[in-house]
Amino acid sequence: MSGYLALSVDLAGLGDVDELSAAAEAACFDAGALSVTLTDAVDDAILEPAPGEVRLWPQTVLQAVFDADAFNAASIVLLAAAIGVRPDAIRAERVADRVWEREWLRDFHAMRFGARVWIVPSHEQPPADPQAVIVKLDPGLAFGTGTHPSTALCLEWLDGNLHAGQAVIDYGCGSGVLAVAAARLGATKVHAFDIDPQALIATRDNAEANQVAARIAIHDIEATLPKRVDVVLANILAGTLIELAPRLTDLARPGGHLVLAGILDEQAPEVRAAFAPHATLDVCGRRDGWTALAGMRRAASA
Repeated sequence: MSGYLALSVDLAGLGDVDELSAAAEAACFDAGALSVTLTDAVDDAILEPAPGEVRLWPQTVLQAVFDADAFNAASIVLLAAAIGVRPDAIRAERVADRVWEREWLRDFHAMRFGARVWIVPSHEQPPADPQAVIVKLDPGLAFGTGTHPSTALCLEWLDGNLHAGQAVIDYGCGSGVLAVAAARLGATKVHAFDIDPQALIATRDNAEANQVAARIAIHDIEATLPKRVDVVLANILAGTLIELAPRLTDLARPGGHLVLAGILDEQAPEVRAAFAPHATLDVCGRRDGWTALAGMRRAASA
């Protein structure tokens, strides 16, 4: 194979994005695409979807890679007709043959959170600092690598506040980055829960890669989570946090910590108000328009 042909189509303004993207993806694979991805043209944040829900960005771009030897100008015309766009709406670029499964990791580098916690991808060496707490993690299908401000704020809270021997719940664990970081920081037991099966697979894999699988329990049903733990982490969405306020509080012991993220700055007062009957929360960090709240469950709500 002498190379690849990378095609991209901006789906914004062409109709219903969800329906169009599904049809365009199927058309690309029918035409022989080696891979198809959907990306965001303007960096709109999308966090936890509801069960069974697929969310796409308002300005979604479809990108497909073909074998350049088997795909030509006539093929582009046929693909455009199958998708329902003009041929000139498809941008094509010839690219060299590369190890694509590693290429996408190039821009993901080791990052430090707080004084000790480092997220380190597999293609980089961990820092030599003997005090560093290393979490080995590559970007994947599940949400959470530390690059999002909400995840970063949670990691910084863990670095500065988690005590060895504590029990932790990571509610909406995504990739498991917070669960693994808590275990690496000395938590005796971490309970990771998510509604997304891919997130649970990623969490299990990342726990094994970091040699903490024995201390991380994976939960696919909320009802199996223990109550009265020392720390409850919930990096989800403000609306979901508000809805779950009594249940999340009930998972923490009286005097236990609640750490909430996935909250836009302007949403913080509403989230604090929802938890006010159960816990006293304060802002523990802000970054790039996102706020994290932390506080303790009051004994009176037991």
